[in-house]
Amino acid sequence: MSGVWVFKNGVARLVSNPAVESIDGSELACTKRRVLVYTPSDEVITSYAFLESKLRGLGWERWYEDPDKIQFHKACSSHLISLPRDFSRFKSVHMFDIVVKNRSSFEVRES
Repeated sequence: MSGVWVFKNGVARLVSNPAVESIDGSELACTKRRVLVYTPSDEVITSYAFLESKLRGLGWERWYEDPDKIQFHKACSSHLISLPRDFSRFKSVHMFDIVVKNRSSFEVRES
């Protein structure tokens, strides 16, 4: 378990992500969120359709093995990108997976 121990009114509790969660347990309104950026055109990825068009241009193909996920496979490698079907569940871990497999074309930025 990692995080920060917070003591309030004689009660201790573990806050796992102090950058997102405030002392009283409510979410902070001014949290920074991360976005995936296609660096050649400096465009923010806002949908899977837009992401798919950029990945196709880089040689990625849609992979249809798992109906619960959206997956992309690159024919000349063993790499596989797996994403949640719902774009609202597209998180930093998915963004960094794309960046690692496409270093010269994507980056993650804080908005």
